[in-house]
Amino acid sequence: MGKQGRIKMVSFALFLVVLFQCKFLAVAILDPLDFLALQSIRKSLHDLPGSSFFASWDFTSDPCNFAGVYCDSDRVVALNLGDPRAGSPGLTGRIDAAIGKLSALAEFSIVPGRIYGSLPQSISQLKELRFLAISRNFISGDIPATLGQLRSLKTLDLSYNQLTGEIPRSIGTLPELTNVILCHNHLTGSVPPFLSQVLNRLDLKHNALTGSLAPDSLPPSLQSLSLSWNQLTGPVDRLLSRLDQLSYLDLSLNQFTGPIPGRLFSFPITNLQLERNLFSGSIQPADQVTISTVDLSHNRLSGQISPMFSSVQNLYLNNNRFTGQVPASIVDQLLSGNIQILYLQHNYLTGIEIKPTAEIPVSSSLCLQYNCMVPPVQTPCPFKAGNEKTRPTAQCTEWKG
Repeated sequence: MGKQGRIKMVSFALFLVVLFQCKFLAVAILDPLDFLALQSIRKSLHDLPGSSFFASWDFTSDPCNFAGVYCDSDRVVALNLGDPRAGSPGLTGRIDAAIGKLSALAEFSIVPGRIYGSLPQSISQLKELRFLAISRNFISGDIPATLGQLRSLKTLDLSYNQLTGEIPRSIGTLPELTNVILCHNHLTGSVPPFLSQVLNRLDLKHNALTGSLAPDSLPPSLQSLSLSWNQLTGPVDRLLSRLDQLSYLDLSLNQFTGPIPGRLFSFPITNLQLERNLFSGSIQPADQVTISTVDLSHNRLSGQISPMFSSVQNLYLNNNRFTGQVPASIVDQLLSGNIQILYLQHNYLTGIEIKPTAEIPVSSSLCLQYNCMVPPVQTPCPFKAGNEKTRPTAQCTEWKG
């Protein structure tokens, strides 16, 4: 008899021991396939130094009492591997393909650690899976396109790994998705359309995604959208106009173009990050902006600054092409301490009504340098703003012309 045959006989013998114990105690008997799958999963994973998560995994006892194993009758329905407490060292090793044998599994997670290798294709056999979270490990390779077979999946979190390749279009077709978190990987290609009408969060930041977003590619149910630190292009005004449930939006550090829709500023957003793109045109919010932080810096925005921004707490409009006077209502809110950050440097502004003797609150920051005026007050600016106080006259004359 070969080595593999002997291992299977030992595993089956262990199962018989547990079966006898369960019968003696009149408790539910774990399904044999689940028992053998847990054994295979255990063999491929190990505690990192300082972790004792697997100490309770003694296969001569009932696996439903193991740490991280949750059963319903005779089936494993949830598998949460690793000590979830903050600072736990986590686990190392690979995810065994036997995970696909836990056919009743609805939840599968692994705490941050040093899990490596690719995501097993067999995960796509888990038709009951609703929650899949393996973040902050070293998972590599492509995201299996067969994950699109998990029609009950609600949360997909594979963030902070080393995944490559494209986001499979099949994932975008999953009808029950509420959270997709794939940030901090090395994913390439375009953002697929997401058809789920209950999608709340989409986080794809810090990848290498390219291409543009179609106006109907994301559902209006979205409340949090983060696509920053990619190489995405094209206009997004029609797309954004549809996403009126957004409470968080970060499209920074891309190459998006075109206008920013005025109605975006009336959405229930608390933090708006659109900096370092190629957005252009004027900004005309219809009503007073109640977003606490608005960052539109490092774009190609032009026209006059709207007084509707006077209620924003942290306002970054620097490094654009704004012209004209700074609205008096914005100055009033700055001097009263309601505006904490007002960055207007590196524009083409021609005036601001503020007395040289005006005292700006200690809690507030104002930067005006490198505009088409001499700043009436001297205030500390960020180091990156440079040393020049005023934009050269020739640039200002050319811009007016």
